[in-house]
Amino acid sequence: MAHRAGPHFLQIPGPSNVPGRILRAIERPTIDHRGPEFQALAKEVLEKIKPIFKTKNPVIIFPASGTGAWEAALVNTLSPGDKVLMVETGQFSTLWVELATRIGLKPEVIEGDWRHGVDPAEVEARLSKDKGHEIKAVCCVHNETSTGVTSRIPEVRKAIDAAGHPALFMVDTISGLASADLRHDEWGIDVTISGSQKGLMLPPGISFNAVSDKALEAAKSSKMTKSYWEWSSQIGQNPTGNFPYTPNTNLLYGLNEACDMLMDEGLENVFARHERHAEATRRAVRQWGLEIQCEDTREYSPVLTGVVMPEGHDADAVRKVILDKFDMSLGAGLGKVKGRMFRIGHLGDFNDLMLCGTLSGCEMGLRMAGVPIQTGGVQAALDYLSGNA
Repeated sequence: MAHRAGPHFLQIPGPSNVPGRILRAIERPTIDHRGPEFQALAKEVLEKIKPIFKTKNPVIIFPASGTGAWEAALVNTLSPGDKVLMVETGQFSTLWVELATRIGLKPEVIEGDWRHGVDPAEVEARLSKDKGHEIKAVCCVHNETSTGVTSRIPEVRKAIDAAGHPALFMVDTISGLASADLRHDEWGIDVTISGSQKGLMLPPGISFNAVSDKALEAAKSSKMTKSYWEWSSQIGQNPTGNFPYTPNTNLLYGLNEACDMLMDEGLENVFARHERHAEATRRAVRQWGLEIQCEDTREYSPVLTGVVMPEGHDADAVRKVILDKFDMSLGAGLGKVKGRMFRIGHLGDFNDLMLCGTLSGCEMGLRMAGVPIQTGGVQAALDYLSGNA
């Protein structure tokens, strides 16, 4: 293959670009994971990750992708045959339902159109009907990566409380953590689920469960079969800087650096930066005359924007043109929206000039693919960015 000048533009909504500071941290020599140097690192990382989740409670770390964190959340708190209320907001919420079914739970699914987030009123209505409290958990995706829709998690918490229901509240923020505001303690979440490869700016390979006191209490009576995912082994050993298995040491170096970077910038500044880039992207999409997948302005994602193609145009064909001509990867439409939309990621270690390059590639690629658009999308984004510095 001939050399292609310049960097590849990785603009999928995760895994996100890994900044140099984190790459340099990861490349450090591996150390003895039973020795004092590692124990000091582990204790430091386990404390530093808590403010990222906005919690004072334990955050449990597994060497795994986010799928592992889904399973860990369920098997530690529930028992075979338990009913769980799950809300369909896109492909990843659907996959979580499939996982729950395979491990022996009974999901009751609130169906969705993949253009809106969780409807708090519908959650309240379902729970209010459950007089016998058969539903043991409510499971929601915070930022649905397949659609660019961010659910209103505090309102869902209020809905659960309004129904007077004791169900556990589990939230997947695999693509939301460190990009979109998430407050584990304040929002009354019992298990917050996340991964390393999105807003934390790391490669895939670390998954997280942030847990409430209520979740830890529920774990005492859980009858699900588990071994690797067992919380109690972690809770017992983590305070001394130990893990019940071989930890992913080099990724923990990177996580330590990522936490420092996020706190140096300030989480509120990180969230504002993501919101600003998301709004600039949406202005470009509207100028092109294209639809945004998310239909409720309250639920626009700061992490990614889903762009809907006009009838008769294939989003994957557009993505191929952009990859071939400009060496830029965009997110594909998944599941029900495959071929109908593509996804622009604007998360992690990302700045104004990177966004301008991304949108320029999109605008040129759309035109080259024969999609009928109005020009000036990039200019609309530039006008917004320069006027809102």
